[in-house]
Amino acid sequence: MELLQSFGLGECPIPPPGAAPPAQLAQPLHLCQGMCQERQVGQQSHGHPEAAHRSTWRCQATMLSLKLPQLLRVHQVPRVFWEDGIMSGYRRPTSSALDCVLSSFQMTNETVNIWTHFLPTWYFLWRLLALAGGPGFRAEPYHWPLLVFLLPACLYPFASCCAHTFSSMSPRARHICYFLDYGALSLYSLGCAFPYAAYSMPASWLHGPLHQFFVPSAALNSFLCTGLSCYSRFLELESPGLSKVLRTAAFTYPFLFDNLPLFYRLGLCWGRGHSCGQEALSTSHGYHLFCALLTGFLFASHLPERLAPGRFDYIGHSHQLFHICAVLGTHFQLEAVLADMGSRRAWLATQEAALGLAGTVATLLLVVAGNVLIIAAFTASLLRAPSTCPLLQGSPLEGGTQAKQQ
Repeated sequence: MELLQSFGLGECPIPPPGAAPPAQLAQPLHLCQGMCQERQVGQQSHGHPEAAHRSTWRCQATMLSLKLPQLLRVHQVPRVFWEDGIMSGYRRPTSSALDCVLSSFQMTNETVNIWTHFLPTWYFLWRLLALAGGPGFRAEPYHWPLLVFLLPACLYPFASCCAHTFSSMSPRARHICYFLDYGALSLYSLGCAFPYAAYSMPASWLHGPLHQFFVPSAALNSFLCTGLSCYSRFLELESPGLSKVLRTAAFTYPFLFDNLPLFYRLGLCWGRGHSCGQEALSTSHGYHLFCALLTGFLFASHLPERLAPGRFDYIGHSHQLFHICAVLGTHFQLEAVLADMGSRRAWLATQEAALGLAGTVATLLLVVAGNVLIIAAFTASLLRAPSTCPLLQGSPLEGGTQAKQQ
């Protein structure tokens, strides 16, 4: 504020930090525009074009600062919005959609979360289009499981980006945003099962019971993942520990199931001094599993911000690192699937596919519809809840106190 007054712009009313009445923001912006224009005309009429140019730049900077959403500290937002170890950089809990979009260009505690999944969305979309546009790629049934995997690989980072962008519109909007985020992640867990069933199964498992029911089981796991993770949000305020355990289990179990073929192949080849033949894993498989392990650790531990609350509010907190590790894991997973496709193709050509095109499409559509219904049921329950429900409120002061104790 003092800096603006030194520029002669002190009369442009700028709300102090923490006091951002939404209804008062439009009028000051209009007044500043009028005062800026009057000052510029007056300076030009007195023969001071350079001063008029400087005034234009300063007024534009002032108006930009007025348009950006105000940031709050943890004790200024309802408890439902606070995060472990994050003390500042919170957006207004009643932000408009425009405020949410603008906040992605302002340094808040969500900005890096947004961009670490928005940019990878375009990377995976580029990989999808590049592979699908290859000569004869779409025409060959052998490639279809890979395409089915890439669709949710593009969807889940985009859904996460949208959830982090618009989660500050209201408590209800926050929960619904993350319901959709969880649904996209559960679809991704199903998407992983298609290429693993098609390209990565151990030789001794081919056409066995697990191979035959691998994708249908992954579909059921997807329903369990969405339902359990959405339900965990209803326990978030009253039983945060149980909520965290349920949400972690909701995503850990599908991951462990999907990667059973890799774990088995890894066990067969562990410590062998000779070639494992068709069971050999590429280095990309190892990188993928390492990134997945690191992703789970960051999600569950909330490190490093738990050790130093307030130090990593904007850059370096666990959720940002979690996003980066998840995206890297998906990248290496794609490379590993491509490696299995190439190295095992001649051998797999002699085997019959476990799931044809009709079964693949039917399973995918059924799971999408089922997840939409699950999310709709939780959303309807949330919308019916009274505004006095603890899930939708939470004392700001209580939330700030508990966050500091974390």
